[in-house]
Amino acid sequence: MYCDYFESPLGLIEFKASELGLSQVIFCGATQGASNASDITDNCKLQLSEYFAGQRTKFELALDPQGTEFQKSVWQCLSQIPFGEVASYKDIAKMVNRPKGSQAVGGANGRNPISIIVPCHRVIGSNGSLTGYAGGIERKLWLLNHEGVTIEPTTIKEQLNLAGVIATRQAKTQYLT
Repeated sequence: MYCDYFESPLGLIEFKASELGLSQVIFCGATQGASNASDITDNCKLQLSEYFAGQRTKFELALDPQGTEFQKSVWQCLSQIPFGEVASYKDIAKMVNRPKGSQAVGGANGRNPISIIVPCHRVIGSNGSLTGYAGGIERKLWLLNHEGVTIEPTTIKEQLNLAGVIATRQAKTQYLT
C-alpha cells in the first residue's frame, strides 16, 4: 500500500493506493504519517494541484476503491457527473436502476473513499439544497463554488467556515483509514 499527502486550500489530504490504483482520498486533519509514494500517488498529487489551481476539470487516474458492488456502481455514476454540474440522490438512484433508492444512494455516497476525484460533492438534494458531506458541508460548498456552481446556503450552518471544519470534522472521515 502506498500513501502520500497533499496540502490543499481545504486542509491536508491523505491518499492511498494499491498497485491497481487509488483506494482512498480523504481529508485527514493536520496529522501526517509517513509517506510511501508511487507513480500513482505522484500523479494524484499533480492532478489535485492542477484541480485546485483551476487547470484541471477531469481526473485521469487509475482507481481501486473498496466497497460493495452497489457502492461501486454508485461511485461509478458519481464519476460521470461533469465538472461544474450537480445531480441529486434521486438522479443517481435512477442511474443505478433503483429509482426509490435515494437513501441507499446517500449511504453509498457518504462512504465514497475517494473524495474529490470521485465527486460525491456534486450530489445535492432534489430541492437543490446542500446535503451532508463527510469532509464537512463547508468543504462541499467551497468545492462546488470552485467549480462554478452557485448554491446559496439555506441555513446559518451552511455558511463557509473552513477553519472550523478543518479543525473539527476529521473524526467523520477516520472510518476510512
